[in-house]
Amino acid sequence: MNAALFVLSRLARDRSALIGLVLILGLVAAALLAPVLATHPDDVFELHPSKRLLPPGAQHLLGTDRMGSDIYSRLLFGARITILIGVIAVGASLVIGVPVGLVAGYYHGWLSDLLMRVSDVFLAVPQVVLAIAIAQTLGPSLPNVILALSVTYWPWFARLVYAETRTLQKEVFVESTAALGASPLRLIALHVLPNVASPIIVRASIGMGFTILTAAALGFLGLGPPPPTPEWGRTIAESREFLPDAWWYAAAPGVAIFLTVMGFNLLGDGLRDVLDPRIRRASGGARGLAGDADG
Repeated sequence: MNAALFVLSRLARDRSALIGLVLILGLVAAALLAPVLATHPDDVFELHPSKRLLPPGAQHLLGTDRMGSDIYSRLLFGARITILIGVIAVGASLVIGVPVGLVAGYYHGWLSDLLMRVSDVFLAVPQVVLAIAIAQTLGPSLPNVILALSVTYWPWFARLVYAETRTLQKEVFVESTAALGASPLRLIALHVLPNVASPIIVRASIGMGFTILTAAALGFLGLGPPPPTPEWGRTIAESREFLPDAWWYAAAPGVAIFLTVMGFNLLGDGLRDVLDPRIRRASGGARGLAGDADG
């Protein structure tokens, strides 16, 4: 509890991280309260051809799309899809990547080499390209998008945890605990994993933004959830033929994606500054040198 309060207090002093946190909380609130905030909640599935491509106004705050549906309402329900994709994909990547990194980092030998070579195979191909290939092979659907993103993102966690675990193995407290007869499983669970939690949290926060952006790219290419799912990337793809006249059609989901990704990136940078003691020591040393120079 004290650690959480410490992190929050330091984040409150970081303006960029605070902006990111506000943006993410706004996204979560919009997703949870979508049925209440939406002015036309039924427009997620209903069509109104007579109202197609209406500009923003009092009745339709962000205008209507090519089917006459309220863009503002669909945008709110699309936030649920966005959060669902990000949370499940990053969560699945954590479940796969963290244990792989811990085992490969702690144990030396053929198993470690095999696990890292497998992760290298995935990292050799750009994540977006690999995700497109998987989604194209499996077909456009929400579960397939989540699976494609999970399969392509777990190596980043594995590599991060592997490097941190190898570094921790050289620490005195780990060597002394092992010398006292602690089992490898106990040592990994109680000593190594808590000490690699900070970089994992930072990577997960930044990874949420990147995963959401990749999911939007898949939706734009027609590989995301099929209609009438209010997915933001697909909405931008549908708006192309009506630009620049119906500018609001693409602007609304585009701004939503931009703010969401920026929010997670800003929060991730702030968490990295707070949770990584090496950065704090470096910044503190730099401030000390600056003070000596001023003196």
